[in-house]
Amino acid sequence: MNTNRGIVSRGDHNNFNNNAIGKHARVSPADPSRHSARPAEVGPDGEPAAGWDIGVVTILSEELRSVVDELKLERHKVGGGLYFYQGEHTTPEATVRIVATQSQSQGQRSAMAALENLRRHYNPRLWALVGVGGGIHDQHARIGNVIVSTEIVYYENRKINPLGDVRRRGEHRQAPAPVVHAVNAFFTEHGTPARIHGQLPTHASEAFEVYPGLIGSGEAVIADRESDIREWLKTYHEKVLAVDMEAGGLSQYWQENSVHDATNPGWIVIRGVSDNADQEKGHGFHELAARNAAYILRELLTYLC
Repeated sequence: MNTNRGIVSRGDHNNFNNNAIGKHARVSPADPSRHSARPAEVGPDGEPAAGWDIGVVTILSEELRSVVDELKLERHKVGGGLYFYQGEHTTPEATVRIVATQSQSQGQRSAMAALENLRRHYNPRLWALVGVGGGIHDQHARIGNVIVSTEIVYYENRKINPLGDVRRRGEHRQAPAPVVHAVNAFFTEHGTPARIHGQLPTHASEAFEVYPGLIGSGEAVIADRESDIREWLKTYHEKVLAVDMEAGGLSQYWQENSVHDATNPGWIVIRGVSDNADQEKGHGFHELAARNAAYILRELLTYLC
């Protein structure tokens, strides 16, 4: 028997699918392991097919693990060595298709690269940045609490004048109106703050609180209560509750990609507070904060999708 491994085809609109012609000819099924790594349907133009609802970006392994465990996602690998975790979650209104990934490192640029990978392979209709952040509000942003943000203040832009005169020029962006309405509905029904039981067994008897608020974002790891960045954020807007190093990249990516399609994906940031951005900053509460943030993402799916 001759084995043909391919067909040379010329012309437009050709389509060959499991054909076998001739005596004793047969179709050999493809090795399923070669296809298990394909994460997303591809449309006729080579672009990702529609159908993915939420694209989640995490930065730390604890953050991704928390999202994977909370939403029961499964690992998939695409060509080039990219790993994604995908699955479905059923809400009272719909079945939500979710895909999550982890950036290579901290910071705005790496977050934007992770968003681009999600867009190329899945093209979700909403971005979610989920994980830990530093709290800068003594009452609302205590360790273990969660901040849900639809407004980002990017603080890195500044003018440096003579004699040490530094003047920051913040960029303030808000998520699209449908996302803001969804978050408002969540807090209308759960209260402000929403009070939730702890998601780690060691904290199951402890309730944490969920607040809406602004996130200050830049490239600095802030571990000083007297930091000029903290002071500037407080004077810029009193409802800046936490800081991170990626949300500015998310909002910038969203704005710059608005030219691709009339329907630009929405975005949301969910940060569990793992420290108070002071000298006590450390990794001890990463797991607690990440678990709480992942749980709130799951609770918000009903409103976002």
